[in-house]
Amino acid sequence: MTYEFTICLIILFGLSAIGTPIAYAILVSSCAYLWVGGQGIGLAGKIVLDGMYSSFILLAVPLFIVAANIMNAGTISDRLLRFCIAVVGRFRGGLGHVNVVASLIFSGMSGSAVADAAGIGKIIIDMMVRSGHYTRGYAAAITAASATIGPIIPPSIPMVLYALVSNSSIGYLFLGGIIPGLMMGGVLMAMNSFIAHKRGYQPEESIPLNKLPNITFNAFPALLMPAILLYGIYGGVTTPTEAAAVAAFYALILASIFYRALSLSAFYRILVESARSSAAVGLVIGGALLLNYIVASENIPNMIAGHLVNLDVSPLFFLIGVNLLILVLGCLLDATTLILVIIPLFLPSCRELGIDFVHFGVVTVVNCMIGLITPPYGVLLFVINAVSKIPLGEIIREVIPFLLVLIVALFIMVIFPELVLWLPRRFGYEG
Repeated sequence: MTYEFTICLIILFGLSAIGTPIAYAILVSSCAYLWVGGQGIGLAGKIVLDGMYSSFILLAVPLFIVAANIMNAGTISDRLLRFCIAVVGRFRGGLGHVNVVASLIFSGMSGSAVADAAGIGKIIIDMMVRSGHYTRGYAAAITAASATIGPIIPPSIPMVLYALVSNSSIGYLFLGGIIPGLMMGGVLMAMNSFIAHKRGYQPEESIPLNKLPNITFNAFPALLMPAILLYGIYGGVTTPTEAAAVAAFYALILASIFYRALSLSAFYRILVESARSSAAVGLVIGGALLLNYIVASENIPNMIAGHLVNLDVSPLFFLIGVNLLILVLGCLLDATTLILVIIPLFLPSCRELGIDFVHFGVVTVVNCMIGLITPPYGVLLFVINAVSKIPLGEIIREVIPFLLVLIVALFIMVIFPELVLWLPRRFGYEG
């Protein structure tokens, strides 16, 4: 490790330790590396701009953000919730099940865990608390845990970012996330059912079955979003980036014309908020592109790969080790930083060990999402705290059981790659 890289790391960790936003910390430390190495700080701008300009795939990120914000507006979330209540609300722990199922459905529209938690999550928390059957900490905890499913079921902003750094197919990554996403929903519902029986949570008043067709009809256009997205990609109609544009346009038509729940002023606010969110993500991406250039210049990924090959590490042992490391780092770093900065370090090792990039991508994205509810950093914990005003301590105590079952599900995905790869292979993936 060179003197310049040592300086870069000291500045990076030093700025992060005093609370500097990670994007700024990365940019400043990377510029320091270039300056100390005599390369000229102007190179930083060239690397960032060239990386952004050449990555057509990155256009999908702001488009999915816009789609998520539109779907959060108006009555769309309410219609989806009524559908979920009608389907699973009649069981013990019903609103907990509704929480998970709503996240499964909404994940097919947003691709963002934060959008899921901040939007439909707040509504469900209020419903659960008002019912009198659930503590506010429990309502917040299961909402945070279920929101982790959002970026696993397509569309998925984190998988778009992983595709950027690994040059993997977005389409196959999206397909690979479907079964793991359903699996995560299944284990969360199982834990919710267990806790509901243990604590004596009562079922909600069931909606008569004769009302189900009408409720389903009202929610059906919103439920079509994932189907339209996947058909566009695998029917050869659109590229993944174009599919993101179609998703945003469909959400706009749905909210403004079909449901008539979106005014011009609300649409303007959505665009402003989406622009801010996209800019924040863009800063992190730009910093990551610069830092990845530095890491590649230092030949660190190839050095790691060479050491692992010399140690004769098995692919399974490597995958378990990497995922344990990401679980630890997830306590301190946000998911975007992990995907853009940390995960690329291990890609050459995956190539040397014959590990499938789609499998590796899906399990690491799942791992990063689990990090969103892992104390002390857990972004989703802070988001839920901000929107619900429920103390962090209450949320953390109740989220632990859900965190544990998600970790168990993660390692099942690691050990059995077919859980991830079965569906992509049905659609022609040869990896």
